[in-house]
Amino acid sequence: MGCFTFIKVMMILFNLTIFLGGGTLLGVGIWVIVDGKSFFDIFGALSASVLQVVNVSYFLIVIGAILVVIGFLGCCGAQKESKCLLMMFFTVVLIIFIAEVAAAVVALVYTGIAETLLTATVTPLLKDKFGKEPSLTQIWNVTMNELHCCGLNNYTDLTDSPWLVEHKTYPAPCCSGAPSCNETLAEQSHVPGCFDQLLTEIKTNAGVVGGVAAGIAALEIASMTVAMYLYCRLDEK
Repeated sequence: MGCFTFIKVMMILFNLTIFLGGGTLLGVGIWVIVDGKSFFDIFGALSASVLQVVNVSYFLIVIGAILVVIGFLGCCGAQKESKCLLMMFFTVVLIIFIAEVAAAVVALVYTGIAETLLTATVTPLLKDKFGKEPSLTQIWNVTMNELHCCGLNNYTDLTDSPWLVEHKTYPAPCCSGAPSCNETLAEQSHVPGCFDQLLTEIKTNAGVVGGVAAGIAALEIASMTVAMYLYCRLDEK
């Protein structure tokens, strides 16, 4: 087996794995939308993560769809020896890599900007949907219980939310576990927002997060290198 053939086969197998993984995430995301309660009953213990800042179902669907597209382009491009598909694969991975680098820079250097953007996006979502949309409510209830936090910034993020209107009380974590949590008690409890707690969790596990990020970046660079190698070798055939 020649070098070109070996790399081609590895490219196919690698991207087939990505395609199947993306399809799995896509299926899980659809499952969360269709039957979020059963999903979080099973995986609730795993839900204290950064993903809980947003609606996890749509996040999984977007990531799954991107991985399916990348896997398809890479697998078919290598199998059919298509320069067009290989270049499309290279371009998509490059765009994702640049976006990840930009996001990392913003997260590390401009934490205040990231907090402002999240506040502008998530706070209105909590005020409008918390207590009304089951999956979002379940996600945030689990997050607040696991991280001992309240809202994104503090308890005021949940003021005027459907939850408060229906239950006439803030969630128990907003008052350090007190069952009857009114605005006065929530203010006196000084429970931190989930954004600060998530930052603390990330800093505590900075080594793991950095290692995973570096591993993903290395895979992306390797994928682009292999795709370009196959692309250039096709000119010689």
